[in-house]
Amino acid sequence: MNARYVLKTLLIFCTFVFFIYVWLTKEAVFIKSVDALNMDSAQYKIKAATINIAGGSKSSANYKLNDTLGQLAANQFSASGFYIVKAGFQYVSSLIPFSFSISNTSLNLGSLVSGTNGSSVPTTLTVSFGAAGQYQVTVIEEGQLQTLNGVSAIPDTVCDNGNCTVSSAQPWVQSSTYGFGYTMTGQDISADFTDGTYYRPFPNRATSGSPAVIMSNSNVGRNRQATFRTKANVGPTQPAGTYQTVLNFVATPSY
Repeated sequence: MNARYVLKTLLIFCTFVFFIYVWLTKEAVFIKSVDALNMDSAQYKIKAATINIAGGSKSSANYKLNDTLGQLAANQFSASGFYIVKAGFQYVSSLIPFSFSISNTSLNLGSLVSGTNGSSVPTTLTVSFGAAGQYQVTVIEEGQLQTLNGVSAIPDTVCDNGNCTVSSAQPWVQSSTYGFGYTMTGQDISADFTDGTYYRPFPNRATSGSPAVIMSNSNVGRNRQATFRTKANVGPTQPAGTYQTVLNFVATPSY
């Protein structure tokens, strides 16, 4: 008789992370005064928010218009290792605010039976992005899929050929291949996910793993969607019990 294994309460936390680095090593000097906002902190000082004749957002029942008239130095400026400044109202103006959502944040893999090719559960990741840079979504497990007392764990998959890695998906279709992993289908996914049979193991924060990129794009887009599917398959010697882990997603836009 095949043993049955129960997995439940697979929790997913989604986090928005926004990084803005501004390093200014020289103070800009303007001959004439301007009507602009001074912005500063212990790390930076910006003398002018914008310099132009006119600009802003305008709309009526029939149109929407963002414009800038006579703005100086609208461009990207950078020095390797020191700073990146993307200057100009229109340079970073976006009609699509950044957003990230996960359709289901509790994935129940149900009861696993050895020899049945396991169980898989999907959830939908949705990103809207309209900035001048790019976005990416990463994932990492906080620890292995394991029992509450940590005594037993389901190892991360190595796929059918034993060669899949946290950044390189490989086929996983054989019922005799055991472990825990995920696949991606849809828009903006990493190229190694050839189709829904290609899986990766999760990077593990508990063993100093680094988050893996699963979605990215530099093009403006609204409601970019991909299906994230977890899968677990166990062998006949896997101890029975309730197993769980936490998956941490980070969506990061750049401007």
